[in-house]
Amino acid sequence: MIPTIRQALMKDNRRAELINHPFFARVKQSPDLDRDQVARFLGQWWHPLHFFPTFLSRLVSNLRDIEMKTAVSKILWEELGEGKPDRAHERVYVDTMTAVGFPAEAVNAAAPLPATERLVQRYSEAATDCWTGLGFLYGTEVADLAMVSGIGVSVRRVTGAKQLPWVTIHAHQEPGHIESAQEAITSELSEIEIHKIHEAAREMWSLWIAFFDALDAAFDGRERAPEHAQA
Repeated sequence: MIPTIRQALMKDNRRAELINHPFFARVKQSPDLDRDQVARFLGQWWHPLHFFPTFLSRLVSNLRDIEMKTAVSKILWEELGEGKPDRAHERVYVDTMTAVGFPAEAVNAAAPLPATERLVQRYSEAATDCWTGLGFLYGTEVADLAMVSGIGVSVRRVTGAKQLPWVTIHAHQEPGHIESAQEAITSELSEIEIHKIHEAAREMWSLWIAFFDALDAAFDGRERAPEHAQA
């Protein structure tokens, strides 16, 4: 990947706005954080987590060349458990959260807030285009660990748990995911392609900012998701 592209993405103000979102400070410092609030956060996070392997598999089929496909399929392999379904990220997520006392239906059956629904919708749409999809992928990977850590902080605070396997697996795999995302964005790109990737990453960060804005609103009781998704 061309260093200037990587540098531009890493230094983008939109990315900084996301990883420094006020939500993360609130879950770390607020004395009012409680288990019900964290359950609502977990229920919203489930939706993009659950969809991400679908996004990756669709993106692979729309990438330009074998080098790109190979790099992204490595991320997909890890997301789905490296051949072991019980190590797939979404299963580790549910197992981790139910082990510390959250009901499974709160973790993986909550209806999405509008911002969550829009986020997943745009992941779905982005996967159909090589450059938009790569922008969404790279933008996700360079912000993912910060977001996961923020959710992990909230869980630890209300449960007292020391070990959260879902956070641990992210910390272990994320450097490799970033490397794979970088390998998928080769040096042989036109200015138009570079622009599309960068703009897509910026859009994705904006969608995640809206997602955490909605969680912040839920924190204050200004917006609540329905208790459970419709069957």
